[in-house]
Amino acid sequence: MGGFNYMKKVLGALLLGATIVSAFIAYSMYTNHSAKQTAAIEQKQAAKKVEKKTEKQKKPVLKIEDLTYQLKDSRTGQVMKEFKPVHYKDKDVYDQEIKQLASELAKGIDTPMQNIKMDANGSLTGGSKQIILKEAELVKNLQNLNTKQLDVKVPIYETAPNVTAASAQGIADVSLASYSTRFRPSDTSRNRNVQLSAEAINNVVLGPGDSFSYNQTVGERTAERGYQPAPEIINKQLVMGIGGGICQTSSTLFNAIDGAGLQVTARSHHSKHVGYVPAGRDATVSWGGPDFKFTNNKDYPVIIKAYANVNTGVLTVDVRTSQRAI
Repeated sequence: MGGFNYMKKVLGALLLGATIVSAFIAYSMYTNHSAKQTAAIEQKQAAKKVEKKTEKQKKPVLKIEDLTYQLKDSRTGQVMKEFKPVHYKDKDVYDQEIKQLASELAKGIDTPMQNIKMDANGSLTGGSKQIILKEAELVKNLQNLNTKQLDVKVPIYETAPNVTAASAQGIADVSLASYSTRFRPSDTSRNRNVQLSAEAINNVVLGPGDSFSYNQTVGERTAERGYQPAPEIINKQLVMGIGGGICQTSSTLFNAIDGAGLQVTARSHHSKHVGYVPAGRDATVSWGGPDFKFTNNKDYPVIIKAYANVNTGVLTVDVRTSQRAI
C-alpha cells in the first residue's frame, strides 16, 4: 500500500512537469509568432511610409506663377482673358502689372450712363445703363490667387437710369435753382455752339442716384454735328477751335445744379479767367479731356431745362422737380 502511494506521487509529479513543459512550449511558440506578426506589420508600415514619401517627391509642387487663370465676366461667366501671373513672387512688379491689366479691361467695358430725356409730349425717351468694371476689386482678386481655384471673377456692375413715368409726373413744376449767363448776340459762330450744347442738355431727367456727364451728354463737338470755329482757352491763350463757347454752357449748368444742391463729382477750372461767371465758378470741358460730372443725390428725380436766346444773348439753366417731391 505504501508503494502504491509512492507511485501515485511520482506519476503526479511527472504529469505536473509535463504540463509545465507543454505550457512553456506553447507560450514560446505564441510569443515567437506574435513577434513575427508585429515585425511584419512594422515592416509593412515602414514600406508604406517610404512609398508615400517617394510619391510625394515625385509629385510636382504647383506654383501660382506657373498656372494659367481664366478671367471671367461676373455677369455671364464668360472667359474674358487668360492670365499667367509670371511675376507673382515680385510684389511691386506684379501689382503694377495687374493694375495695368485692370485698367485695360475697364477701357473696353466702362460705359457712362445715357440719361433719359423728356420729349415735348412729356414722355420719357432714350436712356441706357451705366457699366463699370471695378478695377480695385479685380486687382484684389488677382492679388489673392491660389492653386486650387483657377477662375478669377472680373467684377462688372450695371446701373440703369432710376426714372419711371410715374416718378417723373409733374417733374417740371417747381424750380430748385436757376442760373443765367450772358453772351454777345453778334458772335454768331460762338452763339451757335452755346445753343447746340444747351439743346443737348435740355430736358435731361435724373432719377435718385443717377449720374450726369457733360461730355457724354453733349457728345463730340465736330463740324459734321454743326459746331462752329470759335475762340476757346487753351494754356491761358485764346485760340480758334471747333465748339468754342460750350464751356459757357457747362459753367452755367454747374452754377445751377450747385444751387440746387446736387453733388458735383468732377469739375476743372479754365487756365485763365472767363468773363461770364465769377472767378472760381467755371467748369471747363474738352472732348477726351476734362469733363463736368455730377450726381442727383436727392431722393426724387429732377429735370434740367436749358435755353440759349441768341437774340437777347442770355443762356439760362433751370433745375426743376415736382411739387410733391419737395
